[in-house]
Amino acid sequence: MSEFIIDGGHKLHGEIVPQGAKNEALQVLSAVLLTSEPVTISNLPDIRDTQRYKDILSLMGVKITKLSKDTFTFQADDVNLEVLTTPEFGRLSASIRASIMVLGPLLARFGKAYAGRPGGDQIGRRPLTTHFEGFENLGADIHLSEDGNFFQLESQHLKGTYMLLNEASVTGTANIVMAAVLAEGKTTIFNAACEPYLYQLCTMLNKMGAKISGIGSNLLTIEGVEKLHGCEHRILPDMIEIGSFIGMAALTQSELTIKDCACEHLGIIPYTFKKLGIDFEQKGDDIVIHEQDCYEVETNMDGSILTIADAPWPGFTPDLISIALVTAIQARGSVLIHQKMFESRLFFVDNLQSMGAQITLCDPHRAIVIGLERRKPLRATTMYSPDIRAGVSLLIAALSANGTSTIQNVEQIDRGYQNIVERLNNLGAVIERRP
Repeated sequence: MSEFIIDGGHKLHGEIVPQGAKNEALQVLSAVLLTSEPVTISNLPDIRDTQRYKDILSLMGVKITKLSKDTFTFQADDVNLEVLTTPEFGRLSASIRASIMVLGPLLARFGKAYAGRPGGDQIGRRPLTTHFEGFENLGADIHLSEDGNFFQLESQHLKGTYMLLNEASVTGTANIVMAAVLAEGKTTIFNAACEPYLYQLCTMLNKMGAKISGIGSNLLTIEGVEKLHGCEHRILPDMIEIGSFIGMAALTQSELTIKDCACEHLGIIPYTFKKLGIDFEQKGDDIVIHEQDCYEVETNMDGSILTIADAPWPGFTPDLISIALVTAIQARGSVLIHQKMFESRLFFVDNLQSMGAQITLCDPHRAIVIGLERRKPLRATTMYSPDIRAGVSLLIAALSANGTSTIQNVEQIDRGYQNIVERLNNLGAVIERRP
């Protein structure tokens, strides 16, 4: 286990380029299993989760060729389904939640699929109901091992159908779409997730020969085809990284330029940070955050305090709730943070309270942040990273604090942020990584 040693109080300056989107990467890596032809993916982030997923694909027999530091070709022309029942595959799949997304492509192409119960962040219950109800609607039979940790799916012939998803699950929608592209007939998915990750996945699948319409909406129509072929695909910049850098610049009173943001895919994210009073502007596809002594939270028209809540896209993404919370610490004004989707995601605020932040945890889903208005800086302390986004939120707080802080279990941060120490140190941060 590694830790970060952060010397706080240094302003950042310069330009930073966001990595490729983690959540999109894990979906499009799954899609390479749908064809025996080569698929080239560029702007692939070099993070722990994509490394683990490439290990899973390699174990299954997928040939992986590195063309450059962020571009790889994948060819699944000799997939070994038997390896999916081995302890090694079970161990790998249990280390990353996205491993569940091998089921849709394998079921569609080979008529059977196996997967261990996936791992990932400990941020609350994340049921797989949407995935399995979707597969059953397409005609799959699902069996669960006696210990409840291993799934087996079979279908002689998937058939298209109409389905209304019980929730707009991002990975659930992706899994069902990948199964439906090779199913017989038409599949209609209502209440589909419509995040940019799904937009990108569906666009990639259409380049491979799929017939998907309604891309970008919550109503997808898929005409099944017999076979998919290879393609080239470029991953979008990571909107979670972009939001993290906006919050980081604000809390550390820094002036930063975030390059090549694909701003048309950021949705409500810029609007939400504007509500927190952060002064930034869009220049082409770049976002320039200006240095501010203090930023003031907007109040609602009726005089009530601002509420920032997560919601399915195009609402505010839950992955940035932790960032919005830590950003509000030094604002002028108060904010109610409402994390609706995961009941454990706010359980890192005790670390921020120990640094001097004025935060009241109302219940597992809600916290009130009373801004310090720069009247006093945060205090340095030792903290533990429980998940990816909380870990980066603690890092942002430590960068703004007086003194030297320690963050333990930073492998969680590595899962979603590429080479973060070097990139932030290049901007003027002082961070050391120690084993």
